[in-house]
Amino acid sequence: MTTVINVPPSLDEQSFEQIVEQLAPLPPDQKVLFDARRARWASPFGLTALLCAAQSRTERADFAVPEHPDTASYWARTGFFRHAADVFTLHGHVPRPRDGQDSDVLLEITPVIQSDDVHTVVTRIQHKAAEILHGQLKLETAATMGFGMMLSEACQNIVEHAGRGGWVAVQTYNFRQRLGRRVVVIAVCDAGVGFRQSLESDPSHRRDDRWGDARALESAVLHAMSRFKARDAGRGQGLAGIRRFCARWDTKLSVRSGTARIALVPAWDEDEALQQRLPYFPGAQVQIMIPERLASDPPSAARSRSTERAR
Repeated sequence: MTTVINVPPSLDEQSFEQIVEQLAPLPPDQKVLFDARRARWASPFGLTALLCAAQSRTERADFAVPEHPDTASYWARTGFFRHAADVFTLHGHVPRPRDGQDSDVLLEITPVIQSDDVHTVVTRIQHKAAEILHGQLKLETAATMGFGMMLSEACQNIVEHAGRGGWVAVQTYNFRQRLGRRVVVIAVCDAGVGFRQSLESDPSHRRDDRWGDARALESAVLHAMSRFKARDAGRGQGLAGIRRFCARWDTKLSVRSGTARIALVPAWDEDEALQQRLPYFPGAQVQIMIPERLASDPPSAARSRSTERAR
């Protein structure tokens, strides 16, 4: 018997929770069909997390391709179907991607398995990202170097902590109706061991009554804890570097792992800083959103409210 998992018409970081809610009660070997026939739009997070959902199953999942031709064509241009064919059995018409990329696709979906993949990702996107960040989002030139570092650290997190490969995608959107500005969105997702299990693998780790996925995220994201810290102080500091970039450039960071989600929330957004007791989903799913700088913005980036709100 096959269980149908309904993919919402608009798939992003928030609506992906609808998929997790449907998957969480099922055993990993339950046959499932991800029905995306009615889907009309998906963010980089939505598409990379879909691949992780398939990766988390021990029984190969089926996938019903979006029926709307514009949606299917766009998903093809992001590279989704090329990677989906490796983890899903596809049903429906899969269009061939057209030559050239839409200008909003900075980096099509790209697998990250080893450190060489991280170098390739950063090299491929660096020049185009500089053009977008400085020319369109009106950020200072210094943001470009920081962007490359941040992207590298986010991808390296998969290599060092996931225990299996993941995917990264980068895109720019015109979010004028929702945010009143353009944004660059980075999604880095895997279905590996997650933050809690990674931290627990450190021999010096000690649990207490509060220990769990939420505490593990607080330790890693807010306090730069890592399973490498006791043995090598120079490793495991990637999230600290990402957090510094976010504070300087008014950027939003959200990280989901296991049953919890934490966010560094800038003044322009109203997300929750910490969510607990979510339906379980393996690995770690990271989204970074860099907004356009407006003339009305203060001279320095607004400080994140998330540290105070998460406590």
